[in-house]
Amino acid sequence: MRKIIASLDIGNNTLKLIVAEIIKNKTNILAIAENITNGIKNGFIINKEDFLPVLKNTIKQAEDVLGLPIKKIIVTVPSKDTEFILGEGCTTITNEEKKVKGIDIVRSMQASIYNKIPKGYEIVEIIPTSFIIDEDKIVKKPLNISANKLCVKTVVAMTPQKNVIPIIKCLKQIGVEVIDVGLTSVGDYEIIKNEKTIGTIGAIINLGYSSTTVSIFNKGVLTNTKVIEMGGQNIDNDISFIYKVTKNDAKKLKENLGLAHKRMAWSSSKIIVTNKLGEEIAVNQYELSEIIMSRLEEILSLAKKQINLLTKKEIHYIIVTGGSSEMPDFELTLESVFGHNAKISKIHELGVRNNKFSSCLGLIKHYNNKLLLRDKEFSIFDLEEQEELGGNHKRINISDNSVLGKLFGYFFDN
Repeated sequence: MRKIIASLDIGNNTLKLIVAEIIKNKTNILAIAENITNGIKNGFIINKEDFLPVLKNTIKQAEDVLGLPIKKIIVTVPSKDTEFILGEGCTTITNEEKKVKGIDIVRSMQASIYNKIPKGYEIVEIIPTSFIIDEDKIVKKPLNISANKLCVKTVVAMTPQKNVIPIIKCLKQIGVEVIDVGLTSVGDYEIIKNEKTIGTIGAIINLGYSSTTVSIFNKGVLTNTKVIEMGGQNIDNDISFIYKVTKNDAKKLKENLGLAHKRMAWSSSKIIVTNKLGEEIAVNQYELSEIIMSRLEEILSLAKKQINLLTKKEIHYIIVTGGSSEMPDFELTLESVFGHNAKISKIHELGVRNNKFSSCLGLIKHYNNKLLLRDKEFSIFDLEEQEELGGNHKRINISDNSVLGKLFGYFFDN
């Protein structure tokens, strides 16, 4: 079976959808859709009537590329108000071979959260930190190891139901089932993961449009996260206020003329715009870049302080991602705040080589890792649809009966 996964990232500025196929741990992009978001504030749906048309259109754009309807999807949820607890659970190996199977891994993880989730919260991530075979052998990947008993230690991330339920209901309303949810930070980590990050403690900063998320990872496990209510939108607001132009014109000035650092800016480079008073003004690159740089330094300095608040342990890497990190000369401002200790994330997959896709693409990789750990096969398309995707058959209709069960049901069904 081909492994095809769809991921939806609900940003405050744009709604992003990626459909990708995993082949031998390589991610091939099949379809991308992106639209300006309406009805969203701070990652939450505040106006369903404004949000639904954008959601429908985004999914339809991807469906038009694929030639097939998208009925199953994974989706990001806001990191705001995320809580973390430690879990531990065990299960007895009952199969005749006395070897750990995928179902045993699932049961041990189920046991680790039993009676531990407070009322009003939803599980977002159950991250195994280690598995213990027969109470004495610690392993990372227990699948097919001989055992009588399997135990697991986990980090459990929870979020208020109000962060999750509204988006699930909106997708259900248009005939799309949410098969998993994930924190944007976890997706970001999957993009930058390497041998260094797996064995050390580090921080990821996602510089988004209306907020900046700072997350701490200990040997690949998310242990803490904090949202700073500042992002690229604040730069637009600064430009709009100083030059007395509309927010739309401010954003265009930032994108078409501005630099993230004034060092390489030129006073002679100018754009003529009409302000709110009807006056024509000349905006030069140097002054504009000073405004942008000042706000970016403030946001990054706040993120730097937040890292020190989130962990007292030594940090071995700091990676910055998110759409605002793509600004020209951003690396110069990053260096002015962090020195040489921070780097900008890079996405290598064709078609999505922009850090605004970091969380969306990363969650596809993360979901694939879940499948591998649990020895599961999955695709958003069945075998007949996969053949059609390859161009072998005419289009078919999908029955509502083909939709998988409730949220998390795929992983936690007995």
